[in-house]
Amino acid sequence: MNKVKLRRMEEIDCKIISKGFQAQGWNKPYKLYKKYFIEQQKGERDIFIAEFENEFAGYVTIQWQSPDDYFYKQSIPEIKDLNTLIKFRNKGIATVLMDTAEKRIKENGYSIVGLGVGLYADYGIAQRLYIKRGYNFDGRGLMYRGVEVKPGCNVFVDDDLNLCMLKKLIQ
Repeated sequence: MNKVKLRRMEEIDCKIISKGFQAQGWNKPYKLYKKYFIEQQKGERDIFIAEFENEFAGYVTIQWQSPDDYFYKQSIPEIKDLNTLIKFRNKGIATVLMDTAEKRIKENGYSIVGLGVGLYADYGIAQRLYIKRGYNFDGRGLMYRGVEVKPGCNVFVDDDLNLCMLKKLIQ
């Protein structure tokens, strides 16, 4: 029996998700998830919630029109904000979420998906996951808040410092 169940985000999840991440010391405010939910209602974003043994365990979102200029101009949807609560890691939840997101993107007629991944140690698990799943760096180098980092520039190492990746989805 599969202990991981996926479903679309519901409005009540905004509070559940925020509380789940706050309990492990992460700043993931309610208003972020409310914004995501409204975007889902408008068809701008899809959000999939993972439950493990009937408890919230993680989520992933698909942003259909990426704020990343390159992805946007190439009509490449972006997988954004894949997160699993720490206590539910190593149970295959992120893999199930990514499988679902990629399948949904293919069902909508896209053959390429993009994402950005952070560069410090907290992102190590995600970095390895994306490489194993066939994502490759897009060749633009470091990006900070969607803008290319030029040689000689100083940047703040935080969640907004990323390398972008692409994957061709097999039809």
